[in-house]
Amino acid sequence: MAGLRAIGYDFDYDEYHSYVHGRLPYDNLKPDPQLRNLLLTLPLRKIIFTNADKVHAVKALIKLGLEDCFEGIICFETLNPTHKTTVSDDDDIEFLGSDVAKPDVLSSPEIFDIIGHFAEPNPSGSPTLLPKTPIVCKPQESAIELALKIAKINPQRTLFFEDSVRNIQAGKRVGLHTVLVGTSQRPKGADYALESIHNMKQALPELWETDMKSEVSYSGQVTVETSVTA
Repeated sequence: MAGLRAIGYDFDYDEYHSYVHGRLPYDNLKPDPQLRNLLLTLPLRKIIFTNADKVHAVKALIKLGLEDCFEGIICFETLNPTHKTTVSDDDDIEFLGSDVAKPDVLSSPEIFDIIGHFAEPNPSGSPTLLPKTPIVCKPQESAIELALKIAKINPQRTLFFEDSVRNIQAGKRVGLHTVLVGTSQRPKGADYALESIHNMKQALPELWETDMKSEVSYSGQVTVETSVTA
């Protein structure tokens, strides 16, 4: 979505999510009692931060039997409450394509190859920059910072679990402690690497031994976090 908007395409966000996520085989997801037990016994705040829309996030949680294991969800709608046409609220640069003809009538629209973009060598070692987009999402550092602000989270006292190396590295730059899930190989930017999320108690037993008991009482239904006005 962010890439399509960056090169000038405009579309309804809800329609896009309905088309992409609405066709997923949710019935393949089964309850995960082991993960549920780990989450319910973990005496700390637990918040979901996803680029997906709230319908997809809640549906997946219900299928996994985890809908009452989290304090809330920060999702696509949280960070993108309106269909913005500019790069950011603080940027007066008009977004490419917002006031021009639709892409199908453009004489020669430039196609952005995101796979090729990330395949290019980056000798400087600095973060790879994407074209500007009005969509706020990971791995943008600003998106992570906004999520932390909304949830009133101190990054230096937070573990960020992810299955994306790009998101892990962005989280590390923001100051989060990071856990890459899905591999035992720890890349740059990851403080921990877990082959499976079910291994987190073995890898991080101190989280269950902490004296900082959670003051959050979950209602049995996750809450979708709302955006804030700076």
